Formats: sequence, C-alpha cells, structure tokens
Amino acid sequence: MNDKNNAVQASQTGRGRLPDGAPLAMAYVPMQQSDPEQYAAGCALIKGTLFPGLDLPYMGVSNTKEKKPTLLHELQAMSFAIAELGLYLDTHPDDAEALQLYNQYAEQYAMVQQQAAQQGMALTQIESAACGSYGWLNGPWPWDYETEA
Repeated sequence: MNDKNNAVQASQTGRGRLPDGAPLAMAYVPMQQSDPEQYAAGCALIKGTLFPGLDLPYMGVSNTKEKKPTLLHELQAMSFAIAELGLYLDTHPDDAEALQLYNQYAEQYAMVQQQAAQQGMALTQIESAACGSYGWLNGPWPWDYETEA
C-alpha cells in the first residue's frame, strides 16, 4: 500500500499509519548542568520552570502576566519551586546550594501555610468542609491573573 492510500485510509477510518520503515520518534533530552541559574519562585510559576536554561517557550511566546499577590499564589509559587528543586536534586544530589535553596523554600512554605491557617484559609477540600460549609470552588483559581486596567 503506498503513502497516498495510507492517507486515504487514515482519513476514512480516523486512524493513521506511518509509512513503512519510518521511525516513531527520536528524542533528545540534554542533561541539565550543575549549578544552573534560577528564577524567583513567583516568576518560575509563571514561566513553568524554575530554571531559565529550561525555559523554551513554544513558538517564542512566553507568559509574562503577573499573579495577584495573595497568600494562595505565594504558596503555589513556593510549592512549585520545591517540586522543581526536588526534581533537580534527583539528578544532582551533591549540589549543596540547590539543597540549601530547597530548604529555604520549604521553610518559607511552612511560614506562609501557617499564615494562611491563621487567617482561616482552607488549603484543602477537607479543611473547606470542616469549616461547616463547602466553599472549595470559591476563588482564586491558580490561573487567575491580576486583571489589566
């Protein structure tokens, strides 16, 4: 069956077929270098990575919107930075500076989490229901950005 017949068959059945002998994929993933630069946690959350060296915007489009300065967004930024550094430390366990930064973000997260609890902010669905009513769907949502004037 030739490639033209394959295309016709794919359009009729909704299932594609690769030409004979075509490789499925060839991925290249470079190893992250030690001691990389880092964005601040809030910027990292917006960019989608803590590391500028891994910031490869799709088609050159980069998110530049700022998050509202709320405790929830600060917690999200800290949590994201902790997760990113954890992944980095999985492959670079001897990077003392990264481990120190990881611990700093963990301490900051704990402090902000405590502030949120003191203000009665529900951070989980369980906490939301324990308050006597269920308000988990009340904002802000992670994608809520500051509205532009």
